Amino acid sequence: MLRVRGTTYHFRRIVPPALRAALNRREIWVSLKTGYQNEARKRASILHARTTELFIQAHLVLLEPDALSRLKGLRVSLRDLQSVNLPSSAHETRAVPVSAPMPKPRTMKKPAKVPKAQPLMLSGALKRFVLDSPHASADTKKATQRAVDLFLQAFGDAPVSIIGGEKAGAFRDLLFSLPASLGKRKSSLTLEEEAQRAREEGLPTLSGKSVKNHMMRLSALWNQLHQRELVTRNPWTGWNFETGQKTIRRSWTTKELALLASASWHSTSVPEQTFRLVTLIAAYSGMRLGEICTLRKEDLQNIDGVPCFMARPHSDDGWSPKTEAGTRIVPIHSKLIEAGALALKDTTDGPYLIPGLETSKQGVRGAALGRAFSLLKTRIGLPAEITFHSFRHTVSTQLRNANANIREVWIDSLLGHEATHKSQGTTTYLTSISTANLKQTVEAISYPETAFANMTI
Repeated sequence: MLRVRGTTYHFRRIVPPALRAALNRREIWVSLKTGYQNEARKRASILHARTTELFIQAHLVLLEPDALSRLKGLRVSLRDLQSVNLPSSAHETRAVPVSAPMPKPRTMKKPAKVPKAQPLMLSGALKRFVLDSPHASADTKKATQRAVDLFLQAFGDAPVSIIGGEKAGAFRDLLFSLPASLGKRKSSLTLEEEAQRAREEGLPTLSGKSVKNHMMRLSALWNQLHQRELVTRNPWTGWNFETGQKTIRRSWTTKELALLASASWHSTSVPEQTFRLVTLIAAYSGMRLGEICTLRKEDLQNIDGVPCFMARPHSDDGWSPKTEAGTRIVPIHSKLIEAGALALKDTTDGPYLIPGLETSKQGVRGAALGRAFSLLKTRIGLPAEITFHSFRHTVSTQLRNANANIREVWIDSLLGHEATHKSQGTTTYLTSISTANLKQTVEAISYPETAFANMTI
């Protein structure tokens, strides 16, 4: 019954279809002359009682032979409601005098109740004003659907009338924290978990341009809702999409590696030996945290006489590398062999090569290790520029500064990067890079003795 125009509440009630011709109205719209919701509700309840009385009288009058003359009085009473001075308390509910005399009561069927109007939900607004619109282009429909889907994943469906600046701001902040690769691979993680993964692994996040595009799609939808007076304002406009100075992830320094190696391990969810093992493999291979934690025993194989890790999809749990180039072989560094990496195949229980890790409810193996590593680096005072993902930066930097015998395409293949050189020769023959060349590449990774002193597996 309550509607807001500007800062003032109004009373609105639909005239029953059977009475519209008689009363010459489809609806009743009365200003409540207040901007306070509680007061507006009191005044609306009074008007609801008065209009109900008038509707009942109209039903009775229609049964009389001289209905036309009697209806004139009821029409006058309805018109008078527009200028009636409403009492400010609910107990003052005297009816507006009716010009027509009250007929004798007659037994009649109770008028059907007007169904209560349901609020317009965000999902319904998307369908009505975008997906079902003949004027919206295919690109507009797809982009708006994507933006709304992200909002629904984060906050759930809600009436558009209650989505305001607080929710719009929370959505903007969440978008800025999501990984740039979101949607490019299957994932069972929630958006909050995706944001946490991006923080822990130092992944690139959505650009200001991407965030702005999502917000603009929602703003365009809200403009339509505002024009139709379905919402009072558009909360998606006026936001700043400048991300400011982004934290640039960088390689480890020798001092920082020594600090990490000497730090005490406090986590109770992940054994210290597991932490040291995963760290050592990352440092001497450049593999991602998720790739290391999901290695199976059958992923350690001899290829052309060279012991290798195999980063590849696993059909039983749906895990796959981040990109197509991520499916690759990684020769095992001699330092890892000296530390006992080859024995993992025979000494660990279960199907996985790395012991001591649990799979989260979202199906992510190693999520607890990522969180524990983030807590450790904060506790020992490492800067924000250093994350677990920094091991990949370190390996990439070392290899690109190595002697000229190591080719760029070998480095890309080892790290699972898309080839940086897109010539026909590169794209055609990249898969033919020999295991020996990859072994030569991985052996170029080196650290001072203090970085991983006395590290064994």
